[in-house]
Amino acid sequence: MFTKILIANRGEVAVRIIRACKEMGISTVAVFSEADRDGLWVSLADEAYCIGPAFLKDSYLNMTAIIDVAVATGAQAVHPGYGLLSENARFAELCGQCGIKFIGPDYKVINAMGNKDEARRTMRKAGVPVVPGMDAITDVDEALKVAREIGYPVIVKASAGGGGRGIRIVETEEELPKAINIASSEAAGAFGNGEVYLEKYLTHVKHVEVQLLCDEHGNIVTLGERDCSVQRKNQKIIEESPCATLPDAVRKKMFAAARKAAETVGYTSAGTVEFLYDGKDKFYFMEMNTRLQVEHPVTEYVSGVDLVKWQIRIAAGVALEIQQTDVRLSGCAIECRINSEDVKNNFRPSCGTISLLHIPGGPWVRFDTAIYQGYTIPPYYDSMIGKLIVYARDRKEAIRKLNAALCELVVEGVNYNAELGCDILSEREFDDGTYCTDFMQTHKF
Repeated sequence: MFTKILIANRGEVAVRIIRACKEMGISTVAVFSEADRDGLWVSLADEAYCIGPAFLKDSYLNMTAIIDVAVATGAQAVHPGYGLLSENARFAELCGQCGIKFIGPDYKVINAMGNKDEARRTMRKAGVPVVPGMDAITDVDEALKVAREIGYPVIVKASAGGGGRGIRIVETEEELPKAINIASSEAAGAFGNGEVYLEKYLTHVKHVEVQLLCDEHGNIVTLGERDCSVQRKNQKIIEESPCATLPDAVRKKMFAAARKAAETVGYTSAGTVEFLYDGKDKFYFMEMNTRLQVEHPVTEYVSGVDLVKWQIRIAAGVALEIQQTDVRLSGCAIECRINSEDVKNNFRPSCGTISLLHIPGGPWVRFDTAIYQGYTIPPYYDSMIGKLIVYARDRKEAIRKLNAALCELVVEGVNYNAELGCDILSEREFDDGTYCTDFMQTHKF
């Protein structure tokens, strides 16, 4: 087992990983930008080092600086968390070249699954259903032909990256050439790769993802699914497990497809296979996230499995102690992302000093965060400041518990979206579980 791990991330996920390491008796090394000197993870870690100015490219995306710290401090492994360098194949490769274990899959797997177009081809060969469309667009005329065959609307997506960037929904043939150019330019700027591909744009579908744990000894377990259909501009807001409207027969097929995906690419570590579900009996592979997910706590609640600890154990070569037959999923867990934003002002990010913080409590209420009273939220990073997660015996009780927790949460000094979460929970489609990925647009929140 490792004795020292460097956490190559910031915010609540850095805090989450440090806490897991402390419980495992592992020393931690934190890194931080000049803007994050007062970050909670900086004070919680055993060691902490500044790696550059505030902007991401100069600090948290500075691979050389991070690896230099890891080498200098004797860290045996690096945990990348999510976002930032977590799905950067080059970073994972560099860690290996420097004798440092990257806590995640092999860099070749990250590279293969990180390219959405290549992942589609790989899954198609493996017999996993994929959305009809066209692989890497090299000819606009051919793209127009494919779009006519599968029917509008279609969606143009960046082959690399994620987070809703490099994506354009196209309603008519006249819009397609321009959409391809815009999506490609945006992808090139955001990810350094302008390649895009085309898919049929499926409307009124659910975004359902399957959580996997895969060790280096060939063992694979699925730990249930999460419904992540409440989204705004491709950013998730509320996630829950299990999916309330997924039939058991479809669930079994989806789990089998996820396992097949992992087996095909030789996946190890925690990973998530994302599908689009039509609400009846069909589902389609969307992508595989080769990292820890933001919404991992809901799976931890319903499965009783600590995903971060198992990521670390797997990276250290430990075999999974649980088999698929040992997995017992029970109850319902729901997570609401808490963002520092002004919902009434077009979701504009909100920064400032937290003058009062009250965190809700009670049985099975969890708030993952790095904020504290007196903390100043910097303007340089993602607006998510925490995740409020609840667990209950059934979904109705979980909804009531989350609503109560959202009402109790107080973060004075900045605007935040707890009221929006309550509004979402009160809608009929959420109450009965029939909401889809168009939910936020339909209700014009």
